[in-house]
Amino acid sequence: MAFGAPSLKGRALRLLSQREHSRAELERKLARHEEAPGELARALDELAAKDFISEPRVVASVLNQRAARSGALRVRQELQAKGIAPEAIAQAVASLQDTEVERATALWRRRFDAPPADAKERARQTRFLLARGFAGAVVAKVLRSDFDED
Repeated sequence: MAFGAPSLKGRALRLLSQREHSRAELERKLARHEEAPGELARALDELAAKDFISEPRVVASVLNQRAARSGALRVRQELQAKGIAPEAIAQAVASLQDTEVERATALWRRRFDAPPADAKERARQTRFLLARGFAGAVVAKVLRSDFDED
């Protein structure tokens, strides 16, 4: 190790101080800094044993940051990219299903707050919600809803 270069554990702690990271994310980001085989795994094991790396906290962080602006499909995709266990992803996405229409409606109201005037505008609003990970059925329900309700 070069003088002054941070250790793997130090690099991992710096990343963790910025936001929650899953073990898989840390492995991807730090693999190029590993000098001896197994060194990274040992450092991450040590951090996990001290509860610096926590999958439930990563899931909670993603839900907290993304749920208001993203649908369950987008949240699932982000959690998969972070290397979260499939069971934890399924549980997190299931917790979002109950509020999916309400969250999509709130997002739609912040962005548009006017029913689509024509097919072109309907397509634009549909693309907006689909791109944020809301299911097609949810988008259809939001755009079909009674716009006079509050």
